Amino acid sequence: MTGQHGFRGELIAEALAVTIIITLGDSAAAMLILYDPSPYATAYWGVCIAWGLAVTLAIYVTGAVSGTHANPAVTLALAIFRDFPKRKVLPYVVAQVIGAMIGAALVYQLFGPVIEAFNSAHGLTRAGGGAAGVFFTAPGAHITPVHAFWDEVVLTAILLLGIFAITDEFNTQAPMANASALIIGLLVACIGAAAGYLEGWPINPARDFGPRLFCWLMGWGESALPGPGNYWWVPIAGPLVGGVTGASVYQYLVRPYLPPHAHH
Repeated sequence: MTGQHGFRGELIAEALAVTIIITLGDSAAAMLILYDPSPYATAYWGVCIAWGLAVTLAIYVTGAVSGTHANPAVTLALAIFRDFPKRKVLPYVVAQVIGAMIGAALVYQLFGPVIEAFNSAHGLTRAGGGAAGVFFTAPGAHITPVHAFWDEVVLTAILLLGIFAITDEFNTQAPMANASALIIGLLVACIGAAAGYLEGWPINPARDFGPRLFCWLMGWGESALPGPGNYWWVPIAGPLVGGVTGASVYQYLVRPYLPPHAHH
């Protein structure tokens, strides 16, 4: 698999990976938001583990083709620290966002009637942001957009610190080979369980922006883009800054001190 054929496969894999993640993850969000009583009302970990296992599945399906970045923050960090080709960064990100839009469309297909019923029952409209939380993130109680930005820097730093450690072939404590997909999924679930109520733990620009763009096209309008308080940029910028930060912590504060036979 060389040249254009191989690269096309990588882009398809990235789009497919994010489609899987959003289809399952946003469906879990729909289960949380649209039903009363919610199946997750006192079992929020269920939402977290659904997102995490969606990531695990995406890695198992596409990892051998593209490496399953499935997240622009991951792509950026790999380009800076792990020799991922710079020319592939933008195409990968575009594929990831397209995948997120497809995933949102599938969730809309699945839960469309429930969304309509939810909005009419609560006197909400799409333009007013009704059921928007199914698709994309928003700041929770007491959280301003600027505070949310810094939250996402910290949380995505933890994500990339973990991913870099888990996928470092020279790290003798890392899970080997195929176990890493499950551990990365659990890491995503753990971040959600630890801090998901702050602003929905996007930790991935494509995860938020793709569904937001889809909703903007489907009648959510300004409640999706730019969003209340012009919020749309936060789940993009925070994770990008945080991802590079977390990767830096691993590269400079951990990797140089691995056992000497390991790193070159």
